[in-house]
Amino acid sequence: MDIVGFVALACGLIIGLGAVGACIGIGIMGGKFIEASARQPELMNALQTKMFLLAGLIDAAFIIGTGIALWFATANPFKG
Repeated sequence: MDIVGFVALACGLIIGLGAVGACIGIGIMGGKFIEASARQPELMNALQTKMFLLAGLIDAAFIIGTGIALWFATANPFKG
């Protein structure tokens, strides 16, 4: 396997593991939000705001990883 194959493998791992991590994180966070809002319904609005903020940050981390992987795929410094 040459360098281009390793770069493609690395890009796939970055995107795949980032997606799995983001999905697991948002799933756990959503479950905890449902549990917390069932226990204390009066705090649901404050918790919902924080949950959406954290969901955006988790997705931002995944999107940054995807951007870095696409940068590696298109601007390969080892090719040439």
